Amino acid sequence: MSYTIPIGPYHPALEEPYKIEVTCEGETVREATLHIGFNFRGVEWLAERRNYVQNIALLERICGICSGVHTLTFCLAVERLVGLAVPERAQYIRVIMAELERLHSHLLWAGIAAEVIGFQTLFMTCFALRERVMDVLEVISGNRVNYAMNCIGGVNRDIAGPERVLAAVQAIEAEVSRTLIPIFTLDRTVRARCAGVGVLTRAQAVAWGVVGPMARASGLAQDMRRVAPYAAYDRLAFETPVETSGDVLARVVVRALEILESCHLIAQALRQMPSGPLQGPDFVEVPPGEAVARTEAPRGEVFYYVASDGSDTPLRVKVRTPSFVNMPPVRLLVQGASLADVPLIQASIDPCYSCTDR
Repeated sequence: MSYTIPIGPYHPALEEPYKIEVTCEGETVREATLHIGFNFRGVEWLAERRNYVQNIALLERICGICSGVHTLTFCLAVERLVGLAVPERAQYIRVIMAELERLHSHLLWAGIAAEVIGFQTLFMTCFALRERVMDVLEVISGNRVNYAMNCIGGVNRDIAGPERVLAAVQAIEAEVSRTLIPIFTLDRTVRARCAGVGVLTRAQAVAWGVVGPMARASGLAQDMRRVAPYAAYDRLAFETPVETSGDVLARVVVRALEILESCHLIAQALRQMPSGPLQGPDFVEVPPGEAVARTEAPRGEVFYYVASDGSDTPLRVKVRTPSFVNMPPVRLLVQGASLADVPLIQASIDPCYSCTDR
């Protein structure tokens, strides 16, 4: 006998409003249906009614966790339209902020994953480390979430005390190496709960077009920082962690290793950052035309399309967030899984449904 269980749109196991309906036989999931669109905000519509500078503040609020990468991607697209050159120092600062944001996002996700697994002590450890990252972001920008760092042609603020930031990041890296990495990669409880659960094969990852850590956990070495470098990434050395098992454990391991890579990138950027201006020449107008920009957000590729008719407001702003392509395969991941594993599987893709419901 089969029965259908609606999970959501508001449910303790879900971070944001969406709904997944699972059809079960006993405790085994046979089918699943995904529903989104509970939180429409009309961000793209609003972006076409504000000028380019006002849109930076608007687009920063698409997502609270990866707010900086949205303004960065928008600014990159507008800079390509105008033909603006961004100063070297500003490009390094953009990398530093983007990787701090990745640290913040991955540690938040790690804490939520630990909570879903039932590892309360690990949850507290992850969130304590996340607080330290947010303290660094506040030292640099004055804010813990929306940083208002990016502007068209550069950045708004300098990093006044790079030594202090470097010391804080090195301390975070040491703690992650000492506690988080061994637990997430070797602990028997984590492996028992995550190994072999919610498998997405490499072929399925290609067919469904997944991006970011979810793709890399299924064997796809896909990273916009490498394949289409922006800011100062082409001047920095880093690894792209890849796993092949495609299960929840692989997605845990990839993000844990990416935390260390982000620390390495920040340290490199702080040491290599040259002196110089923070912004290029002021832009007077955006000429008619269109441009595309792609960046690697914590969850994967962010895509921006900006079209101009020569006025001070965009003709079109189109945003594709990584969750938009990472969500649909959840229907595959839960098929054949235990009903008790559904919250863990859906959390393992690090979904941002408010990002998608623009």
